[in-house]
Amino acid sequence: MAAVPAKTSDNLPAVPTPTVDLSRYSGAEKAAIILMSLGEDAKKLWEMLDEEEIKEVSQAMASLGMVPSVVVESLVHEFISRMSGAGAIMGSLDQTQRMLAQMLPKDKVDGLMEEIRGPAGRNIWDKLGNVHETVLASYLKNEYPQTVAVVLSKVRPEHAAKVLGELPEDFAAECVMRMLGMEPVQRDILDKIETTLRTEFMSNVARTSKRDSHEAMAEIFNNFDRQTESRFMSALEGKATESADRIKALMFVFEDLGKLDSGGIQTLLRAVDKSDLALGLKGASDTLRNLFFSNMSERGGKLLKEDMAAMGPVRLKDVDAAQTRMVSVAKDLSARGEIVLSDGKSDDELIY
Repeated sequence: MAAVPAKTSDNLPAVPTPTVDLSRYSGAEKAAIILMSLGEDAKKLWEMLDEEEIKEVSQAMASLGMVPSVVVESLVHEFISRMSGAGAIMGSLDQTQRMLAQMLPKDKVDGLMEEIRGPAGRNIWDKLGNVHETVLASYLKNEYPQTVAVVLSKVRPEHAAKVLGELPEDFAAECVMRMLGMEPVQRDILDKIETTLRTEFMSNVARTSKRDSHEAMAEIFNNFDRQTESRFMSALEGKATESADRIKALMFVFEDLGKLDSGGIQTLLRAVDKSDLALGLKGASDTLRNLFFSNMSERGGKLLKEDMAAMGPVRLKDVDAAQTRMVSVAKDLSARGEIVLSDGKSDDELIY
């Protein structure tokens, strides 16, 4: 006998829920997807959330990106008859701001969006850990030493050390003494400190921490091939010499690998693709090439030279691509703290 489709309470055929692995989505992300799917119908749900919940869901919403329609249907299958025609949805900063503007007062929306666009982190202490030590120290030096002690005890030790190094010496010493003798902080005091940091400091950081356009352009130039970079730089030098000089200073190019110490070169040698190494050094200066060879074993250097000789003539664009990949590996190693990339400042000079 043929199977009879299951009926819902209103005698309509039940719509099967797609089988989707939803474990990759956090609770906040699931809530964000549902609220976005409901649109203006979610207004009462938004009103039931407290401020911290709104922030968490808003953060998730702003970073969702494309959510497949099958995921949407799985999460809101009780409304699938209305949702099935909606297709995929896109979570973005603009979409989040538009959604919040329908539910909340403008000043509250502006505050939330400033915090979302500000330094990354799930809570205020995570966010502080992503604020440059000079910026944070500039704010904290006007606070009471006990307040500074509480703040520095809540951020990562390596970040606290950098901030202390930026504070006036006597003031920093007093903060250290307060940290050494600090008792457990009462919840209400910690709440007040968090609120002050969020409203007086983080919102200001979010408004003023726009990225330097020259830094962004330097990264773009780093990804040009040699001919394109030369063409654009020449054009820029003819129109804005000062900007050209700033971009050059901010760029990290293949030849800058020559500023690595022996340990850095050896770490890079272990991490880069061997074919990229041979191709990249094929177009390197004699000085840089010798630096790499001097940090290899005799046998390793001999094999690499044989590989380079066996290549014969190579295209410039292939050499540029290999060198760009080597620089990218070096930057990744630097971000993980495994090597130090010098920017040429005096603070980066090595003393032996």
